[in-house]
Amino acid sequence: MNDKNMQLLTSRLQFLTKVLNAMLRTHTCGELRLSHVNQTVTLTGWIQRIRDKGGILWIDLRDRYGITQLVLEEGVTEQALIERARSFGREYVIRATGKVAERLSKNDKLATGDVEVRVGDLEVLNPSKVPPFTIEDESDGGDDLRMKYRYLDLRRNPVRQNLELRHQMARQTRAYLDNLNFIEVETPVLIKSTPEGARDFVVPSRLHPGQFYALPQSPQTFKQLLMVSGFDRYYQIVKCFRDEDFRADRQPEFTQIDCEMSFVTQEDILNTFEGLIRHLFKTVKGIELPPVPRMTYDDAMRLYGSDKPDIRFGMPFVELKNPTAGIDFTSGRNFGAFDGSDLVVGICAPGCAGYSRKQLDELTDYVKRPQIGAKGLVYVQYKTDGTFKSSVDKFYSTDDLKKWAERFGAKPGDLMLVLAGEKQTARKQLNELRLLMGDKLGLRKKDDYAALWVLDFPLLEWDEETKRYHAMHHPFTSPKSEDLHMLETEPGKVRANAYDMVLNGTEIGGGSIRIHDRPTQQRMFKLLGFSDEEARRQFGFLMEAFEYGAPPHGGIAFGFDRLCALFGGSDSIRDFIAFPKNNAGRDMMIDTPSPVSEEQLKELHIRVVNP
Repeated sequence: MNDKNMQLLTSRLQFLTKVLNAMLRTHTCGELRLSHVNQTVTLTGWIQRIRDKGGILWIDLRDRYGITQLVLEEGVTEQALIERARSFGREYVIRATGKVAERLSKNDKLATGDVEVRVGDLEVLNPSKVPPFTIEDESDGGDDLRMKYRYLDLRRNPVRQNLELRHQMARQTRAYLDNLNFIEVETPVLIKSTPEGARDFVVPSRLHPGQFYALPQSPQTFKQLLMVSGFDRYYQIVKCFRDEDFRADRQPEFTQIDCEMSFVTQEDILNTFEGLIRHLFKTVKGIELPPVPRMTYDDAMRLYGSDKPDIRFGMPFVELKNPTAGIDFTSGRNFGAFDGSDLVVGICAPGCAGYSRKQLDELTDYVKRPQIGAKGLVYVQYKTDGTFKSSVDKFYSTDDLKKWAERFGAKPGDLMLVLAGEKQTARKQLNELRLLMGDKLGLRKKDDYAALWVLDFPLLEWDEETKRYHAMHHPFTSPKSEDLHMLETEPGKVRANAYDMVLNGTEIGGGSIRIHDRPTQQRMFKLLGFSDEEARRQFGFLMEAFEYGAPPHGGIAFGFDRLCALFGGSDSIRDFIAFPKNNAGRDMMIDTPSPVSEEQLKELHIRVVNP
């Protein structure tokens, strides 16, 4: 090595030494083990708690990585240092230097529980006010209080672990898609407002008076344009925005895994993104998710009354009356609730024949709640001795009930629960009852996972209020090719080339094969009530792009927040978002939304009337 290189190496070593000497800590609070015994270390962090036994003082020091016990002992530690430590409070930020020692009384609940640090020096980096709630795994702070002081709530292990899980989910998503030659492309956040879907958040333009941007509900049109551009495999973990009415566990801003592919069929999309979900389960949770079954929309509604059925458990619907299907096990008995109904349908709850009258009344009250709206509930108890007891004994004989039991596949000890009414309504009501029984029987365990593809959705749904069809997914979804001939004549029967992935009864992702030619897109816009001028004004850029060699393409988007919550075994997405809004769409911490100054409004050419 020549002198010049030696000087360069020496200079770099001196620089690294200065950096190391300037660092405030040598180890984290989750790092020390028995192998570090007798080493002098420096730790930094927050005081979790102080335990003072007179002659000895213990401090639990916490950082993102864990907790380490510090020890100050009379006769060993300087008395002035002990007295100074006694003045410290919870959440003080301190720097401690000392020697690592083996603990006499070990704590197997901590990764660092075999060791402690015998303190030789302490420094307060920043004192702390008494926090408004205890910063421990089980906090005494309510939701509103913890959201107001979210920066303190984020110090708690459960919340931190949720965000670490979210990080792993994002990292593994990128790893999987990168390996399949997807390219991550950022799309604009200030876009054009569109009339379909949920309400947009609009952003006034200062430089263009009276004109507005919108925040994207999804990057839909941009990812389709990327396909026209030749980027045949795109993805983005992207923030989206919807100005929806207040609903539980919804956020005005949310994140989705947004993906698009060119030159693919529906089968290619299903296989690729089933692979993504199975990869996430394997790498993040260590679970080998089995191949994902598939079900048509029609079967999902017929068997479960939902387009996102929870298939962790059985209890499929059994029809006792459906004139359209030529089924009727209820006629000729003059039971008005059944005779006047389009559908009589029920479920079989295994092992529940012993329910008391009080329990049965509670089930009846549940389905009669305004949120569900059933007029009543019929029950049939198939006793373990082979006899029947029902709420319709006056109308149906034992032979009738035996036929019902055969139809249900019921066994002695089972309980049959039956609803009647208009088809769509009765199925939705029975879906709620099925989920309730699944909960009561412990069949919906958070650590059990069952995924499902739901296919062949209707392309359109009729809106009685506006007296027109709306796209069930969005106006760029392609109709099934075999149904195209019905697009103008029987639009309600046209199926979409669309698919949803459902996990444990929750929709986690949805997508479709897209329309990629101008004539079909124009037909779709016309069917949705767009005039030629409206279609040109709103989506002319996309239809024009279709005339420059747009490839066949399709995609999917997964709700990233919801996916993280399901992986974390939580019903709420808020704990998997660093700084969430509450159920009213407010950020309690920074107090927003909030008014802006008259000067700002004037610059934006906005006049507020009766604020």
